[in-house]
Amino acid sequence: MQTQRGLDEFKNEPFVDYTNEENAAAMRAAIEKVRSELGREYSNIVNGKKITLESKFQSFNPANKAEVVGVFSEVDTDTTLVDQAIDTATDAFKLWRNVPPAERAEFLFRMADIIRQRKHEFSAWMVFEIAKTWVEADGETAEAIDFLEYYGREMLRWSERQPIIKVNGEDNRLEYIPLGVAAVIPPWNFPLAIMAGMTMAAVVAGNTVVLKPSSDSPTIAAKFMEIVEEVGLPPGVVNFLTGSAKTGEAMVTHPKTRFISFTGSKGVGLHINEVAAKAQDGQIWIKRVVAEMGGKDAIVVADDADLDSAASGIVSAAFGFQGQKCSACSRLIVDEKVHDELMEKVVALTKTLKVGLPTEGDTNVAAVINKRSFDQTLDYVRKGIDEGGVVLAGGKGDDSKGFYIEPTIIANVQAGATIEQEEIFAPVLAVIKARDFDHALEIANDTEFGLTGSVFSTDQGNLEKARREFHVGNLYLNRKCTGALVGVHPFGGFNMSGTDSKAGGREYLLQFMQGKMVSQKV
Repeated sequence: MQTQRGLDEFKNEPFVDYTNEENAAAMRAAIEKVRSELGREYSNIVNGKKITLESKFQSFNPANKAEVVGVFSEVDTDTTLVDQAIDTATDAFKLWRNVPPAERAEFLFRMADIIRQRKHEFSAWMVFEIAKTWVEADGETAEAIDFLEYYGREMLRWSERQPIIKVNGEDNRLEYIPLGVAAVIPPWNFPLAIMAGMTMAAVVAGNTVVLKPSSDSPTIAAKFMEIVEEVGLPPGVVNFLTGSAKTGEAMVTHPKTRFISFTGSKGVGLHINEVAAKAQDGQIWIKRVVAEMGGKDAIVVADDADLDSAASGIVSAAFGFQGQKCSACSRLIVDEKVHDELMEKVVALTKTLKVGLPTEGDTNVAAVINKRSFDQTLDYVRKGIDEGGVVLAGGKGDDSKGFYIEPTIIANVQAGATIEQEEIFAPVLAVIKARDFDHALEIANDTEFGLTGSVFSTDQGNLEKARREFHVGNLYLNRKCTGALVGVHPFGGFNMSGTDSKAGGREYLLQFMQGKMVSQKV
């Protein structure tokens, strides 16, 4: 039976208008509230019990690297806690799988309500822990709400009687049942939305979870666990561990882990897929892996495009959240006939971006996530120049107080060059000239990734050709390649971009369930 909430039509959570002074004042108040709570210690949670270990690590503010956001126990030093968490989740699954889907969905709806009421506060935590600007943080908070609302409704839909062919003399029913214990390993760059979506999609489908957030963004996950407790989710349904790759490895290889839900880099995703494929002693299933990995996303601009619209989309997609999105535009492939005119517009817009503290409402670009990212990005910039690239904007960094890198545009990049092929995950845009539209598509497809792409053209023939031939999971025509909305743009990519999970889509929950056919003679 569906709940009243589930019967309501899904609608995306509206974004906050920070030009409204009342909203801006609310965000400033939330920032100060969060600032007063920085540096607190958070516990691991197993079976609803809080557990701390002697060994600790800290989460730092990348925009102010001396500022500690949170303190956490290092599970790497005692991976027996992983065994305990998975055993707990295994026991909890025996009861949770039999909870009616409508009751499971109701937990998600209540969690969405709480985040909605504390929207600015959750956004403020992202401002401090991962240096998201106000607008980027609000977009993520809205997405977290959307995932909870959407997946709750989707579980109600999947729990209905499924359409199959009828035959006389039999009552046949296809049901979708949960899998078991999930190892959920979300990324640092969307530490609320993707983390909440991955975790609660598994939960609403009837599974139990061991959640390990990135060590770059564990505080936001800890705050989410406070909501898990507040809504009264039964102990053991979601267990929370903090640590590095060693902890994640123990979760992935455990024989009682039924499936792994991962979002992150290509290298880690491939490793998880490899080790999960090896059956462990006592394992009685083939583990399922849902892996969403990287991208080397391109915006293609044809010679007949609206260049002002293209320039706006390019700058937003390349430099929003410092380019630290798997969907970010890191390659601009432009017809040589409009290259110079377009680049004048793109460079001019880029130079209007304000680089600064994310706590300030008018900041457009803040810090990259950590020292490693800072150093690697500047190495890529140098590599791009060494391979013949020409810096049109940015190119420099300053890590004296935080890990700041200027929005960087490198032109004269050749197809196949390092910065045209490798994911940088930072505010660096490689610009490649194409002879014509066909050549542009050829360059765009010449990558091991296949996540997002965008084409700007007024020629419907070009757009139809892109529909057929641009090999990406999410293709956008005459708009930027970032900003997928839950329910509107199911999200996931091809090739080395992952398993094309289509998060926020109608098929997503099927990855956490299996079909059971029951036939009764009547």
